[in-house]
Amino acid sequence: HVYSGQIQYVDGAGDATFTTPTMFKYCDVLFPQVQWLCDNYEGAEGVSLPRCTLYYHYLLHCQEQKLEPVNAASFGKLIRSVFMGLRTRRLGTRGNSKYHYYGLRIKSGSPLLRLMDEQQHMAMRQQPFSQKNRVKPVQKSQGITNGTVGGIGQQQGSTLCDISAQVQQYQQFLEASKQLPDFVEIDLQDRTLPGGILLEHLKAFQTLYREHCEAILDVMVNLQFTLVETLWKSFWRFSQSNDAESLNLHNESEKRLPKSCLVVLCKFEPVLRWTRECDNLLYQTLVEILIPDVLRPIPSALTQAIRNFAKSLENWLTGAMMNIPEEMVRIKVVCIGSFSQTLRRYTSLNHLAQAARAVLQNSAQINQMLSDLNRVDFNNVQEQASWVCQCEDSLIQRLEQDFKATLQQQNSLEQWATWLDSVVSQVLKPYEHNPMALPKAAKVFLLNWSFYSSMVIRDLTLRSAASFGSFHLIRLLYDEYMYYLIEHRVAQARGETPIAVMAEVLLSRAGPLKILKKDSS
Repeated sequence: HVYSGQIQYVDGAGDATFTTPTMFKYCDVLFPQVQWLCDNYEGAEGVSLPRCTLYYHYLLHCQEQKLEPVNAASFGKLIRSVFMGLRTRRLGTRGNSKYHYYGLRIKSGSPLLRLMDEQQHMAMRQQPFSQKNRVKPVQKSQGITNGTVGGIGQQQGSTLCDISAQVQQYQQFLEASKQLPDFVEIDLQDRTLPGGILLEHLKAFQTLYREHCEAILDVMVNLQFTLVETLWKSFWRFSQSNDAESLNLHNESEKRLPKSCLVVLCKFEPVLRWTRECDNLLYQTLVEILIPDVLRPIPSALTQAIRNFAKSLENWLTGAMMNIPEEMVRIKVVCIGSFSQTLRRYTSLNHLAQAARAVLQNSAQINQMLSDLNRVDFNNVQEQASWVCQCEDSLIQRLEQDFKATLQQQNSLEQWATWLDSVVSQVLKPYEHNPMALPKAAKVFLLNWSFYSSMVIRDLTLRSAASFGSFHLIRLLYDEYMYYLIEHRVAQARGETPIAVMAEVLLSRAGPLKILKKDSS
């Protein structure tokens, strides 16, 4: 508390109080943060402010000032030490509630509030009329918003937690209201805890990791990709220097879970398994937020930002985990590799979809494609492909007829997608109650589909078909979309996320680390 020129610090439990001059040695670290809180927030009865919003503001402040932030728990204790008597409430509708600080709001003269007004005005101008009266989807971070009376009216006053007006424009392409699923408890499997580790350390790791994942989701919803690296460094206690200033920043984390215990837990098999499961859930949620519909048009700038983010992930992660045991690093790298690969595949699929959409909407091109396709000798194609594919003749003939009929009807991209989905359902129907056999059958079908379509493209090439370019584009899209559909069907059959299914491929290449492999049971 800053009053009468004095500085007083009271820890969250009220166990210790320091006043001047004892606290002077902490001023370089704490005072700028305290001053920033006092400059931008104030106590007020009857209002509330989302807890994640404050932390997000703080991360932006640290990024602008080139400061190393503390984690969410430490920041929460700092807030309570500055604003005495602050209460916490969980507000919002069922399934979408958030923790709020009750009795706190942004000051009327704060740049945060002025920025919010500017962004709201611009967002209303940029969004379609049909979007103006809808509830803002960014319930997770609540945006840069002032306190709302009793939690009522937060839907009208909420906006995005970002300094860029472009983010307001891009929010309409995200599924920003999606929540992070609950994490299961760590299954010890009758194993004894490592030496020096207590059950409370295990619980602390679970709580801290959940808070860490929620913080990542908050910044991702607001497209603040670079803050992910900052959050990783904060959680894994990365510091470029060992001076007193940097050590003090991690002091609260040390109280909840000492780094020595964190290092030991990072070698404990149940923790490794649990971390992998949590990461797969987190990254699947992030994919569904950033790319909720792979066929829906996405602005090129947003697509490029996502791709650049995906390319940076592994370097950021390995840099932040320099002093963490190899076992945990490999777990994290495999999961982030699957996430990165998925983002790049889905953005590529989306790019192909938009290019193909233009072809499918062009009547002249469709008529030319149909004319060229009718000249293809499908009997010859089937004879050549049957030795490799061994597909039923009736199935091939039916697919040929359906494809020509759909092309003749000049269907939209979404209608083509529905047809492709029905093909997958038809082929995999005999295996829908056999989750063990379905993945193999799905992969075989994917290979057969790709081989057969390549034979058709070869025939079109040899005939110098005028629509060859259109067919090549459509073939690329349909192959990619089939991969997407198969990936999701296999994941559904196995009761896992698509991210987890793709991670197994990377896992098989990561080296012989048996603890990473899931039990066959």
